[in-house]
Amino acid sequence: MALPAQDERTMPAVVLRDLDQRPLEQTLAEFVALIEQHGHVIVVCSGAVPEPVIRRLYTLRSLLESDRIALFRPGLPPLGIAVLTRQLRQLASCDLSPGVLASAGRLLTHYIHSGAVLGSVAKLDRVPITLKAHAKSWMPGTQFGVVAHPEPQLVRIGPEAVLNGPEFGTWMLLAKGQLQSDWIGGLTKSWGAHGLRETPLPAESSEWWGTGRLIEFTSYLADLSVLYQLVTSVRQTSCHWCGIDVIGDRCVFCSATPPGYDPPPPRALEQRTPA
Repeated sequence: MALPAQDERTMPAVVLRDLDQRPLEQTLAEFVALIEQHGHVIVVCSGAVPEPVIRRLYTLRSLLESDRIALFRPGLPPLGIAVLTRQLRQLASCDLSPGVLASAGRLLTHYIHSGAVLGSVAKLDRVPITLKAHAKSWMPGTQFGVVAHPEPQLVRIGPEAVLNGPEFGTWMLLAKGQLQSDWIGGLTKSWGAHGLRETPLPAESSEWWGTGRLIEFTSYLADLSVLYQLVTSVRQTSCHWCGIDVIGDRCVFCSATPPGYDPPPPRALEQRTPA
């Protein structure tokens, strides 16, 4: 899912639809046109994307024999993927090289908090669930608050239910499925969000969370200047294999790892002021 532009500088997204269903020649021509137009292509996709789509992506990259296509599958729920992709679209308007921009995706995932309010956790297999929680999920009216990233959390929703959130100022984005819950408003306040926005539920969310009875949420950094400062504060290196500039411990275009690289910890942001 491509989210609306955050501001006038946010670059547009290209949604690659039905890659596994269209003829190979058609999808190949689409990638050739993208590379000719933009020079490099960064593909961000959810872990819930069907395996035939992933195989098609690797087939296209192999046929093109191109080191200008980066395939990135972060361990985020679908709404978190959409938010991260928009952050990269924001940064694409800045003076960042393709390798640094693509590498920024791995860095920025550390600052995204993603979860959901679920009507059942019976089919949730992406977050550790206790047998007791599974049993309670069969009780009518039971709802659960779950954080999948950065650290798994699960609570049964009630007056005292709390989920730990970011220690820095963020915005929160909601995507409502087939569930109603007033608890999410209290979560927004407890997490100290600057504001709340809503968007349609991503197509992969029901598959990722194991139920359509959900409200997915993600807190994120919206300010382009903060995103840019985070990325440019990390030391850049040149990939020893393909020569492109990158940040982090692996080139996202050729997958080479610099010898003897010791990645620094994610930079801590200033804690938010309690309300």
